[in-house]
Amino acid sequence: MPYLLTLFLSVFVLSGCSSTYYSAMETVGYHKRDIMVDRVEEAKESQQEAQQEFSSALEALEALTRFDGGDLEKMYENINGKYEDSEQAAEDVSKRINAIEDVSDALFAEWQEELELYKNAKLRRDSEKKLRQTKTSYTAMLSAMKRAEKKMTPVLDALRDNTLYLKHNLNANAIGSLQGEFVDLERDIEVAIKEMKGAISESDKFLANLK
Repeated sequence: MPYLLTLFLSVFVLSGCSSTYYSAMETVGYHKRDIMVDRVEEAKESQQEAQQEFSSALEALEALTRFDGGDLEKMYENINGKYEDSEQAAEDVSKRINAIEDVSDALFAEWQEELELYKNAKLRRDSEKKLRQTKTSYTAMLSAMKRAEKKMTPVLDALRDNTLYLKHNLNANAIGSLQGEFVDLERDIEVAIKEMKGAISESDKFLANLK
């Protein structure tokens, strides 16, 4: 799609006019189902990015626990950067989930309304069955995404606490204190990543069903 058209249509989303946006997209042959597919794909990508950022932050903190002399200020800046990247990645995941919910509401409402337009009873039943199956798959996917999103919160909280503590205590004693927090943080990150992988798996199932 041409860049200027994409930019123009995105204005509707930014200003909260979702229905106008979807209508405008349909005039260029881009329907709600297509938008749904794209947004689920984007959510998958954002979850994969979040996994990488969380893992990278964990590696930075792990390096800190092995600290044996060097530039603590530089190490703090690295950890703080990893935390900020993780926070941004988590925000992106939440935005992607919200975007999916928005288009799904519009898609399912339209699908339900159009069932009444059928004259052929068999085709109507088939379409209605497909709608139920799609909704079931969607619910499983969204639930998995929400679980993963929720698991990100304790990770970000722990990363923020560790980063702030290190910022104001750049010394060997601070590192000793943070070592005790590392095991819990490692567990939380592993749980979050596991949930994100599960959400991505459910996304693949949903896309297969939708396509």
